[in-house]
Amino acid sequence: MTRYLISFDDGGMDHISEADLGAVGQAAHAVLQEAVDAGVFVYGAGLERQRASVVGTDGLVTDGPYPESKEVIGGFVVVDVATRDEALTWAAKVAAACRCAQEVRELLPDPELEAMLGR
Repeated sequence: MTRYLISFDDGGMDHISEADLGAVGQAAHAVLQEAVDAGVFVYGAGLERQRASVVGTDGLVTDGPYPESKEVIGGFVVVDVATRDEALTWAAKVAAACRCAQEVRELLPDPELEAMLGR
């Protein structure tokens, strides 16, 4: 199985009215429950809007994101599926529920980390 990050841009849901946010939340949670029931859900969360800090290699902390950044992640879900096509199918379900486009990226395997975790 391979893990995929499904994420959306911070501004991706700006077009949704306050009145519709509850319905969007319910739809998103229904998709997440479906992923849990299917055994593919790993983790997911929304991110606090524009509350990023960047920590440099020298330890210097800068409030971010960088001003020149055009996009930052607004939320994400990680699924563990057999194929990229499966990940794209889950992304389509999330996109429909959240009413915004989703980006899909394969997470690189890390055998050393898996060994540390006893997997």
